[in-house]
Amino acid sequence: MKILLITKKKIGVFFGILVAMAVAFFIGTSLWGSEAVPTLSKPASADTRVIHLVTGEFKSETANGEEIEAYRWDPGTIYVEKGEPFRLNIYGVNGKEHPFHIEGTDVKGVVKKGKETIVDLKFDEEGVYRLICTTHSDIQSNGPMIAYIVVD
Repeated sequence: MKILLITKKKIGVFFGILVAMAVAFFIGTSLWGSEAVPTLSKPASADTRVIHLVTGEFKSETANGEEIEAYRWDPGTIYVEKGEPFRLNIYGVNGKEHPFHIEGTDVKGVVKKGKETIVDLKFDEEGVYRLICTTHSDIQSNGPMIAYIVVD
């Protein structure tokens, strides 16, 4: 007859394994779950989704001591459905102001530091539309400050 001896150490190891398995399960389902987590606020109305952007700036120094910087929109890529009305709420964090236009449209505006600019949009054609800051449109002007609106 065999006797199974259960010690406090074995109980601790058993519960440690259970806890590790539970943590792995919850991390795995949150990282690789079947549904994406939306990164936007509640709809502005029943039919309008709100997407938040901010202006950002990166600064660094080269090996020879030269300071370099680049501005960007964050997030840099937005996905919307063809025909879907949505609202961009763009908050100015870095830089005094960022005049912009959306390529392929008549949409123009300015985002100012500490202020929010609201743009209501709807694209009827699929494609990639670029949100371009005209002050920082290329690397020579601390850019390119371009966000991509992908319409599927």
